[in-house]
Amino acid sequence: MKQLITRTITGVLFVAIVLTCFLRPMSMTLLFALVTGMTVWEFTGLVNDRESVQINRFICTAAGVFLFFAVTGFCSELTPSSVFIPYLVTVVYLFVSGLFTQSDDPVNDWAYSMMSQMYIALPLACLPVLAFRATPTGEVTYNMLLPVSVFIFLWANDTGAYCTGSLLGRHKLFPRVSPGKSWEGSIGGGILVIIVAALMAWADESHAFESLGATETGLSTPEWIGLGLTIVVFGTLGDLVESLFKRTLGIKDSGKILPGHGGMLDRFDSSLMAIPAAVVYIYTLTVV
Repeated sequence: MKQLITRTITGVLFVAIVLTCFLRPMSMTLLFALVTGMTVWEFTGLVNDRESVQINRFICTAAGVFLFFAVTGFCSELTPSSVFIPYLVTVVYLFVSGLFTQSDDPVNDWAYSMMSQMYIALPLACLPVLAFRATPTGEVTYNMLLPVSVFIFLWANDTGAYCTGSLLGRHKLFPRVSPGKSWEGSIGGGILVIIVAALMAWADESHAFESLGATETGLSTPEWIGLGLTIVVFGTLGDLVESLFKRTLGIKDSGKILPGHGGMLDRFDSSLMAIPAAVVYIYTLTVV
């Protein structure tokens, strides 16, 4: 019972903080820059515990945080494209430094260093791509509706999958990696997300979130549902990828920073695949 209470309190606070941060671009930027840094730091600590792995935790973490700020600045048109040059220099440094560390397996170090950027920093840096959108007049404005919807859909999927899977789950989705997930749960999560997506479409068209600073996205109801299902599929894949990562390392949780919920990777695993998938989906709609 104590564990359930702890988990519930942490979950409520987590949801409240994430939702509240999207009300202002500055709070969104600062919170998710912090999330990026903490998640990369956690990841690099886990892989450094492996035999023959020796990567620079500080440089990898600093690079990830800088990338988030750089993408935010570029997408909001506060900075030119040259803002990415220091990040590119850092990537080069991570490779060149392998010549001097006398590591037993520098290729392994390079792989894990780049994985910290490709698996964590880059996906989270896609969040401002959703948040800052150009209006028909060409002016770039901040709109919280698309980035916040990613997390709403992920939470709805988790809730629907847990309830349906607990009641009806019989057929395992991916038993080798995550024995607890079932096809029935995944379908239940998807159905709940479709309902939530329809409600989001209605709220978007009726300007229900206008008082919170959100503007209309221009997405139709089918497009909102398509976004929701895209996030369901790739959010589930993100969860499975992190489960495989933990199984490979032989750990149950990625950390203990969130009481009852594990570490930062445990909380943001689904979003690491869902956020870039949402970006691809939104930009595909603008092309076709």
